[in-house]
Amino acid sequence: MTVRIFPIVLGTTNLKKKAEMARILAAADIPTAPWPEDLTFPEVVEDGATFAANAAKKARAFSAALSGRAWVLADDSGLEVDFLSGRPGVLSHRYAGEPPDDGRNNQKLLVEMQGVPRARRTARFRCALALARGPEEFFSIEGVCEGVIAEFPRGDRDFGYDPVFFYPPAGKTFAEMSPEEKNAVSHRGAALRALARHLGEQELLGRTLPPVFYRKALKGFWVWAKKIRRKLRAS
Repeated sequence: MTVRIFPIVLGTTNLKKKAEMARILAAADIPTAPWPEDLTFPEVVEDGATFAANAAKKARAFSAALSGRAWVLADDSGLEVDFLSGRPGVLSHRYAGEPPDDGRNNQKLLVEMQGVPRARRTARFRCALALARGPEEFFSIEGVCEGVIAEFPRGDRDFGYDPVFFYPPAGKTFAEMSPEEKNAVSHRGAALRALARHLGEQELLGRTLPPVFYRKALKGFWVWAKKIRRKLRAS
């Protein structure tokens, strides 16, 4: 049986998100590659009504920018607060307006939740992942983590709404957890592990092969990426 090996290109410019995704996938022995440095990262209007719609739109656009020659993983994620009828939802990143700012987003959320009793502060993080290669090969999956909105920010590992998202089983906000603790229970961790299981079942990745094969596959990807950059410059 021939096993196909593809490093997954991470379709994000968010350094914290990229590091988190790479770390979780690495734990599942899935090779990843950053976006080619000299290739412009596509601007995608995230106008979908759901996280899944936005993730799918981004994955397909990013894959098209690479001429469909590589698997590209995109995500869209955010916070859904029950008391606010699911807001901020798909507007999570820019909840307090432009330019996006985590601190202002959290402040706006806490003002809206001021005086709301704990029993009504339920919320969840939702992460939608979309993996695409070309116009036809596509897979999507979601991960969810349930919690409550804290009354004030806690923790110094500041990433999005982590300081105000309290996870009862741990007795901590996400911002108070170590990366290992968070990845074990987070929405993104759940989605990425489900993706890893799917890839293993579909035998899209040679997860049992020695690391040298991954290095060769990654080297081949970069050779191809350089050719694409030269063509784009010449056009």
